[in-house]
Amino acid sequence: MPRYPLIQRLLHWIIAIIVLGTLAAGLTIGILDGFKGTKEALGGELTGMLYKYHKTFGVIILGAMTVRIIVKLIMSKPEYAQPLGRFEHIASNAVHGLLYVLLLLMPILGWLATDAGNFPVQFFEGKIPGFIDKDMDLYGTLMGLHGFFGWLVAVLLVLHIAGALKHWLIDRDGVMGRMGFF
Repeated sequence: MPRYPLIQRLLHWIIAIIVLGTLAAGLTIGILDGFKGTKEALGGELTGMLYKYHKTFGVIILGAMTVRIIVKLIMSKPEYAQPLGRFEHIASNAVHGLLYVLLLLMPILGWLATDAGNFPVQFFEGKIPGFIDKDMDLYGTLMGLHGFFGWLVAVLLVLHIAGALKHWLIDRDGVMGRMGFF
């Protein structure tokens, strides 16, 4: 069965797990209406941890996606055991392409928004230096885009997972094995 090289499979699954956790944290913050609402619902300590790790793992996603794109450009893509139909091929390329773009853009927008709001860009217990001046209008715009794209990533992930499950459980055409370990 044709498979992606091990490094690509590892990057895929590591990033997937980190994205799911980071997305869950971000959507929780968004649903609870930002820092104030999250603090009221979850308390100060949990809110601080949620923000810190959301930012930390956002930076990790940015780095990991950069590595993933470099590896993707260097390494070949395995052929499908059974070629995809035209619609599936177009849909797959569109979903994957948008996910790649958004998983680079989201951390950058979050970083810039945090910086524009004059909030710390945290990385575990440290802080990453900012590089733009405080601008609350820019903060609002960037944070709005960051939130909107977060929901778009959630929709794309549902489509990606649904497509994977279709290939695995219905079509049984080996597509899942390309990114699997067993």
